[in-house]
Amino acid sequence: MLTNADVDHIAGLLNLREGHAFGIHATPRILSVLAANPIFNVLNPAIVPRLPLLVGEPVQVLPGLTVTAFNVPGKIALYLENEAAGASLGTQDGDTIGLEVSDGRSRFHYIPGCARIDDGLKARLCGSPLLFLDGTLFADDEMIAQGLSHKTGQRMGHISMSGPDGSLAALADSGIGRRVYIHINNSNPVLREGSPERAEVNRRGWDVAFDGMELSL
Repeated sequence: MLTNADVDHIAGLLNLREGHAFGIHATPRILSVLAANPIFNVLNPAIVPRLPLLVGEPVQVLPGLTVTAFNVPGKIALYLENEAAGASLGTQDGDTIGLEVSDGRSRFHYIPGCARIDDGLKARLCGSPLLFLDGTLFADDEMIAQGLSHKTGQRMGHISMSGPDGSLAALADSGIGRRVYIHINNSNPVLREGSPERAEVNRRGWDVAFDGMELSL
């Protein structure tokens, strides 16, 4: 399941071209990006179908397990920005989505890319037992401050953890059970155990994901 068309979300498909059968679930918007680039035809459509994932419509992916896509604030993929010339770099419907996964008894939300927490998204997440959320940057300007880029997190379409508009503040009173940051950039100091930033997110009820992490609901 593809949640946007950024390079780091779709390039891995090319490593799955060795004749394995699987389905690609994505919004029509994201599927159109794949269709426009013939390199993705290395995935034989006879065994790797491209399956439209329509926002708001549950899809049964395994017996008793459904996934429902929903739009989240985001940004058009970097390599598509020219097609938005003169327009906002904000998105068309289906450019950036989150997923709600449910077995009918419990559920969780998965949002690896998100530009901000607006009222609609907060209302959807309130009371969720488990949330995986975009944790790309701790501070909006951290890549500039570290000399790694000239772009802020907002320019890249990623909400920061800290600050008055960050996810820590936006979801402080949301009643979410387990909160886990994912999609963390290597500039983010929360990756360092013992850092003040890690202590801050832990103090405010968030975990930082790690390879091999397992959670039960």
